[in-house]
Amino acid sequence: MDDTKVVFKISNGAVQKLFDTASEKCLLNIKDFAGRKVLIEGGGYNKVWIETQPMGGAMYGKRNLEVAYNNQTIFMDYQREDGRLPGSIEYANGKLIPQYDKFQGFCFSAPALDVYFMTGKDPLYLQRLYEVLRKYDEYLWKVRDSDNDGCLESWCRFDTGEDNALRYGDAPDYWESDEAPKGYNVVPMASMDFMSYSYAAKETMAEIALIEGKTELYDRHRKDADKLKVRIRDILWNEEKGAFFDRDNRHRQMDVLTHNNLRMMYWRSMSAADADRFVKEHLLSETEFWTRLPLPSVSVSDPLYRNDEVNNWSGQSQALTYQRAITALENYGYYNLIPKLGKKLFEAIGEECIFVQQYDPFTMKPSLYGIDGKQDAYGPAMLAVLEYISRMYGVVLLRDKLIWSSIREESGYYEQHIGGHVYKLEHVKGKAYAFIDGKQISCFKRGTRLETDLSGKELFRYDDL
Repeated sequence: MDDTKVVFKISNGAVQKLFDTASEKCLLNIKDFAGRKVLIEGGGYNKVWIETQPMGGAMYGKRNLEVAYNNQTIFMDYQREDGRLPGSIEYANGKLIPQYDKFQGFCFSAPALDVYFMTGKDPLYLQRLYEVLRKYDEYLWKVRDSDNDGCLESWCRFDTGEDNALRYGDAPDYWESDEAPKGYNVVPMASMDFMSYSYAAKETMAEIALIEGKTELYDRHRKDADKLKVRIRDILWNEEKGAFFDRDNRHRQMDVLTHNNLRMMYWRSMSAADADRFVKEHLLSETEFWTRLPLPSVSVSDPLYRNDEVNNWSGQSQALTYQRAITALENYGYYNLIPKLGKKLFEAIGEECIFVQQYDPFTMKPSLYGIDGKQDAYGPAMLAVLEYISRMYGVVLLRDKLIWSSIREESGYYEQHIGGHVYKLEHVKGKAYAFIDGKQISCFKRGTRLETDLSGKELFRYDDL
């Protein structure tokens, strides 16, 4: 694992500075949690959250496989007997403290499977991951459908990580009990996020069954996932508006148009046709989500949009959304939007290279103050920068394939050292040259995303980056 690293040199000085500074500041977020190195969220958030850190750990696996592995297993280790996973884990006074007072999110199942591939395909890890997901999914359906209508529910703001979101009304921030909250205006809320948590678990269980050659089990999980996708649409899709909307505790559609549709794309819980409608009608709308700095948490035309600068998911563009957007857009083939978002994020962060949680979607100004005073080294912002660079100038080892990406600008090279191999992509004038262990395996025109198998055999090509 010691040879794992990324080397990147580019003629664009601003991009180079962002890469170098993000790489350096990420080291500040590697902490010792009871004898194991983990990557915390950073920027004043000193825990690991299941909303961010399995995904962040898997991305950081390009540089440190030990951290990538630990950011998955720390959550597995503290799964309760009933299947519930901690929303966050704190390290204080020499002890690890798992916290079950919110779900917080679930960017776990796909990253955890990514790490299986990264770290040598350990069958025991794979079996364990399957059991974690099975128990977690069973818990969701046992506890979080309190009215038995077939739609899973969010019971507090922090269940979906939407701190201070106005759409939650008078809902509490935390909810630890397995008994549903009563007496609130909105919660229990029929939730696209929670339904997607289950979908992601089912889909990953299907993938694991396929890897293990268990075809009947694969078919069962695949059918369950497909049925759930239909169920999500039946309950939460609005055909006239072309988007998904949650429902309140009286089953009324909540008309707030949220970025959570993009989260669904991260979890792959919507159809390609519905994703096309959301992207074309809403995500790319300059009056909704494609603002000067895209991806506000709520459509800027929505009555509940607020441009609050400190930790509020009712408005400003969040670095975490940029981090998730890469996978969300890749899942549905919107490869050309990834460099556009990357360039916007780079511009917003700017030459000061201060990495914060939120950005003004109209001015692109970073919101420099977080929950703990002046903010910097916020992990999702730094990892997003590094990940966009990998999709604009780099080569990415993703499970059993390689993704080579070369936008049309600048010259330089990107090397990924991992698993005893060196994957290198050189950018020279109008051509990109791909190498595996020093041997050229391809030459292609700039503005292309090339996917190959691990030997370099071409699998897919996209020519509009």
